Amino acid sequence: MDGCYRVLYCVITLLALATLTICLENNDQHRDVEEKITYNGDQVLRVETVNSKQRKKIKELENQGLIEKWFTNTTSVDIMVKKDNSEIVKNTLKNGSLLFDVFIDDIQRAINEENPPINEDESELSGRQGHNLTFERYHKIHDINKYIDYLSQEYPDIVEIETIGKSYENVPLRVIRIKPDQNATDVKAIWIDGGIHAREWIAVSSVLYLINELVYNRDSLESHMKNIEFHIIPILNPDGYKYSHEKERLWRKNRNKQSANSCIGADLNRNWDYHWGETGASKYSCAEIYRGVKASSERETQAVVQYIMKNPNKFKGFLTFHSYGQYILYPWGYAKRVPSDHKEVHRVGQAMATAIKKATSNEYTVGNSATLLYPAAGASDDWAKGVAKIKYAYTVELKDTGKYGFILPPSEILSTGKEAFVAVSTLANEISSEK
Repeated sequence: MDGCYRVLYCVITLLALATLTICLENNDQHRDVEEKITYNGDQVLRVETVNSKQRKKIKELENQGLIEKWFTNTTSVDIMVKKDNSEIVKNTLKNGSLLFDVFIDDIQRAINEENPPINEDESELSGRQGHNLTFERYHKIHDINKYIDYLSQEYPDIVEIETIGKSYENVPLRVIRIKPDQNATDVKAIWIDGGIHAREWIAVSSVLYLINELVYNRDSLESHMKNIEFHIIPILNPDGYKYSHEKERLWRKNRNKQSANSCIGADLNRNWDYHWGETGASKYSCAEIYRGVKASSERETQAVVQYIMKNPNKFKGFLTFHSYGQYILYPWGYAKRVPSDHKEVHRVGQAMATAIKKATSNEYTVGNSATLLYPAAGASDDWAKGVAKIKYAYTVELKDTGKYGFILPPSEILSTGKEAFVAVSTLANEISSEK
């Protein structure tokens, strides 16, 4: 009997352990679902700030954790306000005589409308053409990589893919090289990236649109676009981009787990080794503009630095696409200073803005980033200009001017991509014309 009891006891124990394991797995899965952050009732306000006292009040609200700044320029600040903090924030603004408008009434509703599920027509299209990427919705990394693979397989004479490193979560960082015409002479190169900030989905889509035009519509391109060698990385922050799709739509940084005692992620656009750690970058790991533990500490930054510095002299242009605000910005970002050739850099930036307005009627403001917006030390365009010595280095802040902010509806993807293409074409023309 003792032996039977022991066997029965073992069986019961194993069943209990199996049941516990299943429960834990289900709890983990349930927890994963629950972890997805929602923004029901959260709002975005545009606050008019025309003097230092008003800006100080905004800073106090930020330091208290009551708001998150989305965007700022010399006359206004866009702030995100959680539903639970709405009353106290609005009362504080009113008591401080700060005027404000509600730009986004319910952030979660805007997010729900931003990226509808893939429909059957798109799925059928995927089967016919080998990928399901369109410019009618925002896509996840899997779809984007499938599209890139398809282009390299179908257009090997034009497209070459190179993995230049891996992210913190070991996602390959893939550069698409669009080759110039075989008979092109004195070939010059332009670097283009998007998605350095995870939540700026329109930047990724716009760079993909550019790639699409350079490859699919090559025959209709003007000669100056065929004579340039393009080096393009559509998602410079793949970990953060993935996280923004799956867990937290408004995530900005990468996903580097610095240590057990710190917050996750560094702002990749404060991590570059040029005036790193100065004004406009934070040493606190929980800050949205956290600079990283040291200059070029992040794998994503290191990969681009190593790639460009193999042959920096061939790069004549550097464009990093962001959102939002509709600006074409040039160095320096670390302080309200401009490079010695700023007149020429400004002229070319203005040419891009003029071409965009002519093609789409949308206006882009051109100028020095620290002066037009705010100081931001350790930014990629400063590094491109200051270290790699790339003459024409710009940050392009795409649509819009605040109505939707980071949550631009899919109806705007195609038109914004066209604006990015016009900017690139204008820069390529200027570079091709230089002796």
